[in-house]
Amino acid sequence: MAWNQPGNDGQDRDPWGSGNKGGNSGGNKDGRKRGASDLDDLFRKLSSKLSGKKGGGGGGDGGDKQPLQISGRIGILALAAVVVVWAGSGFYTIKESDRGVVLRFGEYSGVVGPGLNWKPTFIDRVIPVNVETVREQATNGMMLTSDENVIRVEMNVQYRVTDPAEYLFSVTNPDNSLRQALDSAVRGVIGQSAMEQVLTTNRAFIRDVTQRDLEATIAPYKMGITLLDVNFQAARPPEDVKAAFDDVISAREEEQKTIREAHAYRNEVLPLAKGNAQKMIEESEAYKASVVFKAEGEVASFAKMLPEYRAAPEITRERLYIDTMERVLSSTRKIIANDKSNSMLVLPLDQLIRGSGDNAAPKTGLPSKVMNSNTSNSSSTAPVQQSGAVRGGDAVRVGRQ
Repeated sequence: MAWNQPGNDGQDRDPWGSGNKGGNSGGNKDGRKRGASDLDDLFRKLSSKLSGKKGGGGGGDGGDKQPLQISGRIGILALAAVVVVWAGSGFYTIKESDRGVVLRFGEYSGVVGPGLNWKPTFIDRVIPVNVETVREQATNGMMLTSDENVIRVEMNVQYRVTDPAEYLFSVTNPDNSLRQALDSAVRGVIGQSAMEQVLTTNRAFIRDVTQRDLEATIAPYKMGITLLDVNFQAARPPEDVKAAFDDVISAREEEQKTIREAHAYRNEVLPLAKGNAQKMIEESEAYKASVVFKAEGEVASFAKMLPEYRAAPEITRERLYIDTMERVLSSTRKIIANDKSNSMLVLPLDQLIRGSGDNAAPKTGLPSKVMNSNTSNSSSTAPVQQSGAVRGGDAVRVGRQ
């Protein structure tokens, strides 16, 4: 836009009054006033172009409007580019294991989940917090027991963040606060336990009590964390007495081993002894029943035979004798010989046994000569009737005088 145009009646329209040839102060002041009004007209026209309206004031021709339109379009494009860049810069990604805590102008606004999210840049700020990773805090040191002994204890705690907002804003440093609470809980529990219990038998109990006390300690602070486990890693005496305590622990382990072996032996022998005892009882009951039934049978048989014996004693006695001999001789291998002649009998038992057709029988060991009391020097071989193989070389003399 030209500051000085033809036809201005020779007046200098320079807003700074530089065209005042006279150099007087009054002309300079008038030029400044005119410059201010022209700037007002310029701003009005620019605002009119940006708002889509035709500008009113002013006395400019078409050459003046065209630069204003170009400058307005450039401004709109620049503003749109700024808005696009600002909107694009607000996209961010939260990992699967994280949660995003949103701060709007520094104040807590909410929690966003994993994935692609958007925030207004320069307005919101997002702090990612890992809620999946299992974290760990440990403590160790020399601690005093209830029996005034000093031992070194090492213990750690595993935990996970469950409330990101409380984890960030409830406590200044929740990890350090948890470590201090763990150290306090461990020292309190160890101080109420004897040294031998800490080193040997009560380790699981001490771990459970420590976890319970630690949870009760951190609950009022609302740290946004959840305890998963408390591990009792090590407990050992000072180096000066370590050897003696190692011997005590070794002896206690040997005692427990002996007790376990004794229980195993008892569990092995006791059922076997009970089984054998039950077996003997059952066999005794069976033998008792057998003997009783057999005796009752013999009594019943005798009761039936008694009337027959009373009616014919000789016949009954002969029959009993024959039945008995039949029962005895039926299971015995025998040789029957006649000894009524006055001759000496020489029985070749070995040959008779071998010629019997049975399997080889052992030698009998009986005398090889059977002599009659009335026998003289004469000797002869008498015929022998064999009724089966000889068992054990038994020679049975049959006949009744």
